[in-house]
Amino acid sequence: MTATATELTAALDHLRAAPAAEGTLALVVRRPAVDQREILAEGRLDPADGLVGDNWLSRATSHAIAEGRHLEAQLNVMSARMVALLAERPEEQALAGDQLFVDLDISHTNLPTGTRLAIGDPDAGGAVIEVTKKPHNGCAKFRARFGDDAVAFVNSEEGKELRLRGFNARVVQPGSVRPGDPVRKL
Repeated sequence: MTATATELTAALDHLRAAPAAEGTLALVVRRPAVDQREILAEGRLDPADGLVGDNWLSRATSHAIAEGRHLEAQLNVMSARMVALLAERPEEQALAGDQLFVDLDISHTNLPTGTRLAIGDPDAGGAVIEVTKKPHNGCAKFRARFGDDAVAFVNSEEGKELRLRGFNARVVQPGSVRPGDPVRKL
């Protein structure tokens, strides 16, 4: 399913209507190796490892690791509403390359850099993540999987403000996360 620019623009009100304070974790995806995806019923988030079993750290450059910048892209989080416009089945949605897909308003206005999100109940084994400043933009792989219109839409001025391609985050409190868990701003 490749959405056209007209279809994506027509969905803006639906995208903007995502809940602002508390939403839901829709999908958890681990990337064990390049171009491999595992849809998880439960994932473990860890401040040192990110999503346990994911390959994010092996892809970081030695300079990024030495400077600690790799921690700014420990997790990639995308709007579940946006990815649903690009692909119907979870297996196709997982190709976006993100680990967490949330039904939540992820715009810069709602989630400025430094905002913390609880996934599940942090007092009962859930996790806490923090939005980082590192941008998350549509790339060549995203274009190959979802088309030119999708990349233009997520990389447009409005798309970037709404963070339709998603955002980068780091884990600040370890815990287990599952699809269906509440995601709320702290």
